[in-house]
Amino acid sequence: MKRKEKELEKSDLEFVEGEFINIKQSTIRSVEGGHLELQQVGALSIDGEKIEVTQGASGILIGHEISLNQSISGVTAADSVAVNFSLSPLTISREQTTASRSAVGVMAAKEIKSENTSAFLVVSNKIEGNVTTLLDMRSAAALGAVIGGLWGFFSLLLKRR
Repeated sequence: MKRKEKELEKSDLEFVEGEFINIKQSTIRSVEGGHLELQQVGALSIDGEKIEVTQGASGILIGHEISLNQSISGVTAADSVAVNFSLSPLTISREQTTASRSAVGVMAAKEIKSENTSAFLVVSNKIEGNVTTLLDMRSAAALGAVIGGLWGFFSLLLKRR
């Protein structure tokens, strides 16, 4: 059985699809495939089974196993996510998220392993390691109550006019 492998370097592409894809120093709109390795790539959408991004930027990452190294991703969703020295405003994982020296907005997973990571909000059954969060469960509930109260108050004011 022959491997269907694509290697691209220094390209400006719209859409790439394949079983094994290795892209370096390129910009691309959308990538879909089985095993994706991206180095210094800017992409809008990445969808694959196993995704490894090194020094890249992406809008949406969806896959089974995702690894971000020194990268930025808007939304990261997978069964297993590893974030190392990276920024991800939204990270969602079905099973496990491993974060090391990263910044995450909202991190949700069944199990989180962390080392010196900062997050706005963390939702998990089990957390191991060092995570600095801005909101815990009580402060998130208090913030929700304040925002709900203000929303209700301003909606009453606007209905009278």
